[in-house]
Amino acid sequence: MLRKTRPGGPQWSHTTNRQDQIMHPYRTHSCAALRAGDAGKTVRLSGWVHSKRDHGGLLFIDLRDNTGLTQIVIPAGSPVMETAEHIRVESVVTITGEVVLREETTRNPNLPTGDIEVQAKEFVVQSAAAVLPLQVAGSENYPEDLRLKYRYIDLRREKVRRNMMLRAEVIASLRKRMIEQGFTEFQTPILTASSPEGARDFLVPARMHPGKFYALPQAPQQFKQLAMVAGFDRYFQIAPCFRDEAARADRSPGEFYQLDFEMAFVTQDEVFATLEPVMEGIFREFGNDRTVSQAPFERIPYAESMAIYGSDKPDLRNPLKISNVTEAFAGSGFGLFAKIAADGGEIRAIPAPGAGDRPRAFFDKLNNWARESGAGGLGYIIFEQDGGKGPIAKNLEADRVEAIRRKTGLKAGDAVFFAAGKGDEVVKFSGLVRTRIGTELNLIEENAFRFCWIVDFPMYEMNEETKQIDFSHNPFSMPQGGLEALNTQDPLTIKAWQYDIVCNGIELSSGAIRNHLPDLMIRAFEIAGYPESEVEARFGGMLNAFRYGAPPHGGSAPGVDRIVMLLADEPNIREVILFPLNQQGEDLMMGAPAPVESARLKELSIALDLPKPKPGAKTEPKA
Repeated sequence: MLRKTRPGGPQWSHTTNRQDQIMHPYRTHSCAALRAGDAGKTVRLSGWVHSKRDHGGLLFIDLRDNTGLTQIVIPAGSPVMETAEHIRVESVVTITGEVVLREETTRNPNLPTGDIEVQAKEFVVQSAAAVLPLQVAGSENYPEDLRLKYRYIDLRREKVRRNMMLRAEVIASLRKRMIEQGFTEFQTPILTASSPEGARDFLVPARMHPGKFYALPQAPQQFKQLAMVAGFDRYFQIAPCFRDEAARADRSPGEFYQLDFEMAFVTQDEVFATLEPVMEGIFREFGNDRTVSQAPFERIPYAESMAIYGSDKPDLRNPLKISNVTEAFAGSGFGLFAKIAADGGEIRAIPAPGAGDRPRAFFDKLNNWARESGAGGLGYIIFEQDGGKGPIAKNLEADRVEAIRRKTGLKAGDAVFFAAGKGDEVVKFSGLVRTRIGTELNLIEENAFRFCWIVDFPMYEMNEETKQIDFSHNPFSMPQGGLEALNTQDPLTIKAWQYDIVCNGIELSSGAIRNHLPDLMIRAFEIAGYPESEVEARFGGMLNAFRYGAPPHGGSAPGVDRIVMLLADEPNIREVILFPLNQQGEDLMMGAPAPVESARLKELSIALDLPKPKPGAKTEPKA
């Protein structure tokens, strides 16, 4: 019969019993709860119509909620058939019925509820779905902009939902592991002052202070150090951070989250010993039996990492190591590389074991790739029993070819590729070549998480544009050698107690032992071009705090988004964020950023001076 539903619900629904008077109005069980032992029970389920199938008079519906699926069956002639037949997928419904065992041949061993089905006796439509812009069932690929515009629908899809649940479980486990190590969770301010963290700040106008702005924190750096000064000893939080920077596959524009922690009275080794079991434990817990580096993780000095991996974020799943073979080409018959060596450049050799048997097309393909990457090409030597082959070997003395073979540890049947040039350019390109060759030759270890620490970062670097000395890493780091090093050494030779933790070529975290001494901090900033007055003006809060007794301290902040991205085996970080911005930093679902009405701008004492649109460009509507 037909009955009127509860106030606020749909106007009519079909029912064949009155048991709902003593049942919960929406559900007695979740859609993943019912088993064979529940056969004979009358139950009520609520969820989304995941799919519908008409089998010769029998209508089957897969009903989905946050926990899973239950199959609903509606036989021909049922009073609820007409409503069920016309309901669209993704409509929200409440179904009351009897749990029955499925026929032996129709049971689904891949579904937790696969031994049973619910015969519907009541069918209430809570919310009818319109025609969907993208389907939830199935695994069809949709354009990212469409997915982000209808993210609330996209999040219903199994893979995306699974990533979000993984993220939640990882964060819960991180919290548990940190608390077990004696850390206390604190929340630091979101509205704060600007700080030099290497990216642009997001600014928030201060209405009560015309012309002044808050900055959203790029990291809780100063506040967590002040927590150490306050004596809390072991701080952590799952911290939201905000940086106005371009998107990349492993970097979300706008905001991101990190496991931010700081410790007092610790050395670098103790910071490592704290974080390593957390990282190893998380990746073992959620890594689906993939191999995980065992603590203590390998430590690689920055200079060594750049020399043998061509990167300060080395992927240790790739066994290839780069060699410096400049000496083998200096004064040689191969004029191009000889000239580069004479001009102070460097020739780097990237081994390619087993590549000697590859066809010529393999080498041509890599040469074309190098040119597309901005290099002049990618020279190579193929090693055979009687020496080297290829364009370079023809013009290079045999003893020099042999010296290169020995230096790279190769044998007949192998090949070697070369990157040549000066400075950071050749270092970076050799790292790209290493990655490309490792991938092309299928040398990258599968189903593994390989961790390492990069240590001994340079405290300073030369800015190639300004020719001035800049901080190369975190400006609040303690220099190795302390004040004496700052006063007596060439700044470009000073190392810092700074470190990164890297997994599979992805930097998860930067960290440091902090500079907690005011005089030393003022001198460190002075070398980078900051006068004492500016240091006092910009960082006076922390600097003054250090003058009242500050413990030695250090910490780190692994990125939660990147951890989940690795665990989910997703190439793009947006796949593990609930409501991400697109690559242009836009929220297509909520329409942000958006113009603000002129009255609001006036209230904030802000006048707009917008750049003139380029010819043919679309213009934003006026506020």
